[in-house]
Amino acid sequence: MALLVAFWTPLAIWLRILGWIGTGEIAAFVGAYAFSSLFLSPDLDLQTSRPYLRWGIIRWLWAPYAVVFKHRRLSHHLLLGPLSRIAYLGVLVLGGALIYVALARRSIPDIRMPVEILIAVGCGLYVPNLTHVLLDRIPFSRRRKHRL
Repeated sequence: MALLVAFWTPLAIWLRILGWIGTGEIAAFVGAYAFSSLFLSPDLDLQTSRPYLRWGIIRWLWAPYAVVFKHRRLSHHLLLGPLSRIAYLGVLVLGGALIYVALARRSIPDIRMPVEILIAVGCGLYVPNLTHVLLDRIPFSRRRKHRL
């Protein structure tokens, strides 16, 4: 995954020079890409995977996900896999926020983000998952020869 940063960085700089994207979009993409690479892998349904273990003491939050999404089935679907993890995480965050708001007796803050930033975050969350699934589809013998 780190090798892909060597591809994405020059592309982002080129798109910035052309004026097609701004610095905020680049930062949003890079942040989401890093988070997704480390924490939202299709392997979250495996209790021994690095992404699952990176969640530390709150990794138990992914247990229901692992029950529903069996490994290498829907979790590794090109479109539904990433969307399922993003939606699941969104439900967890929203639920946590609503509990906090209720317990702290505060109002829900009005948070607005430009569409461009949301698109950059969405792409940053999706691309590492796409890469993971595509790499999983390469036969092991080819990957092994490539590493040598």
